[in-house]
Amino acid sequence: MVQTRAKLTVYFEDPFWVGLYERWEDGRVEVCKITFGAEPKDYQVYERMLAGWDRLRFSPPVAGEDPAGDRRVNPKRMQRVIRRALEGRGNGTKAQQALQLQREAGKKERRTFTRQQREAERERQFALRQEKRREKHRGH
Repeated sequence: MVQTRAKLTVYFEDPFWVGLYERWEDGRVEVCKITFGAEPKDYQVYERMLAGWDRLRFSPPVAGEDPAGDRRVNPKRMQRVIRRALEGRGNGTKAQQALQLQREAGKKERRTFTRQQREAERERQFALRQEKRREKHRGH
């Protein structure tokens, strides 16, 4: 039996409102990103979905488990899981986590480069001072 499920999440991604449309079918997921611009009303989202359904470009299907599943989760347990996820480093989507790692790597590179430049400048200043000292003592 083929199970199909769809989910539309509307969220604010500075500076636009974005809709993330997920389509689950037989353990595979396809995703489409829709940019709305200003904050859309419910009827605007519905009209956009009806009018532009055939023009949506979905990603290639990716194997994945349906997060909703058939099992209901205790609300208190769900709150604990969410709180733990927000406290640790696990917050954000996989893409956001990848971007964060990329930013941290860039920051580390900039720090090492700046440190090397600062050391080179100190060595240059020291060499200039030494040369000036030698010049002062040369005449005597």
